[in-house]
Amino acid sequence: MTNNQSTDLLFEISQPGRRCHRLPACDVPVRQSLLPTDAVADAPPPLPELGEIDLIRHFVNLSKRNMSIDTNFYPLGSCTMKYNPKRHERLAALPGMANLHPLQSDDSCQGMLEMLWSMQNILAEIAGLDAVALQPAAGAHGELTALLVAEAFYRDRKEKQRTRVLIPDSAHGTNPASAAIAGFDTVSIKSTAKGLVDLADLTSKLDERTAVFMITNPNTIGLFESQIGAITKLIHDAGALVYLDGANMNAIVGVTRPGDFGADMMHYNVHKTFTGPHGAGGPGSGPIAVRGDLAPYLPTPLVVKDGTTFKLEYNRPKTIGRVRSFFGNVGILLRGYCYIRTLGPVGLREMTENAVLNANYLLALVQHALDVPNGNRCMHEFVASASKLKRTKHISAMEIAKRLLDFGYHAPTVYFPLVVPEALMIEPTETESKETLDAFAATLLKIIEEDGNFLHNAPYTTPISRPNDAKAFKEPILRWKA
Repeated sequence: MTNNQSTDLLFEISQPGRRCHRLPACDVPVRQSLLPTDAVADAPPPLPELGEIDLIRHFVNLSKRNMSIDTNFYPLGSCTMKYNPKRHERLAALPGMANLHPLQSDDSCQGMLEMLWSMQNILAEIAGLDAVALQPAAGAHGELTALLVAEAFYRDRKEKQRTRVLIPDSAHGTNPASAAIAGFDTVSIKSTAKGLVDLADLTSKLDERTAVFMITNPNTIGLFESQIGAITKLIHDAGALVYLDGANMNAIVGVTRPGDFGADMMHYNVHKTFTGPHGAGGPGSGPIAVRGDLAPYLPTPLVVKDGTTFKLEYNRPKTIGRVRSFFGNVGILLRGYCYIRTLGPVGLREMTENAVLNANYLLALVQHALDVPNGNRCMHEFVASASKLKRTKHISAMEIAKRLLDFGYHAPTVYFPLVVPEALMIEPTETESKETLDAFAATLLKIIEEDGNFLHNAPYTTPISRPNDAKAFKEPILRWKA
């Protein structure tokens, strides 16, 4: 059809009372259609008569009640809420990728398989490890998958006595949960006054029953474990494995590699380190990387290259089996791949350096007013404490977090890690500007000077102010009066 013909057709369709001779007749009554008679309404539904502009305004105004990384600054420690480039959304939506079906034959989706194969190799290189499985659905799922790999490894070696997983007391809560689900007993390792692993406590609890030591490095306080070499040697000398929780990889990518400082296995949070939609329980992707002798136990399928073609490999006799429907969340993996390929090795290192710089800059702006128990330097995040404010002005970390909402900032993580009282865990990421950090710090300092009684009832500008902390998530208020 030519442009003129298309224009003529649209003109004829738009004329009231006219019938376009190029369109099929529409004279068949609705009841004579293919729909069953009992499925056809007797009258139009009683919908309100609304203009399009009224409808658009309604939904746009609803959207303004939502807080997102596109609208607000998220200083959300431990969760790395960095900006997600819209370019990656467009690339992930390309028909050749988005319209693939997971049951297609390998030869009909070679482009996607090549991308996944490349992603496996890239993540292995960044980790300093030998093999990668992309299947796990999220970071915690990656933890569980890696621990199942460790369990299969020891079972194969007839080391059934290795039933314990050692975990620092500052670790993410998913670590002990994953270990328990994988069938291990968990043992907590103390932190020193400086927020690092207590080597004496670790040594006292390390024995032939130890299977894995799970460590986050940098840790959840935002500190790099300066003793990591000694720690990994202790674990390996005891015949156990070192697992790295990769939630904080945003602080070390391109600078150091977990495999180089002794990690045997790890997971990535793709949305935290390489961007991707974040929140609401997904969508997520938590690839794991392992050293060579653990590779046979990885979940299937893996993408392999056979000559010049790519295929999904299932025939791996020692595999722990599938841990995710189909291959995994390839849409998130594709976004992460685009991010990595866009930045390249030099850009990834700059990403890390800027994340660390931003965190230290923000720390320097607020440390005179908020205690930072573990020093005046950090990696990608730091943990401040409102304990002194609570003693002197009866202002808690929660009240500071609530009041920030009135100024258009998402609250930082509060009361975690548990080793810091009245914790405010703050991570600006590399994607925020100096102007944003200056404005946030100024707001935080202003809130600290406000009257304690006034803060007790914050926030004042949100549709719901202070729901019950314990009951709100089980009994959410889904409707409210304007």
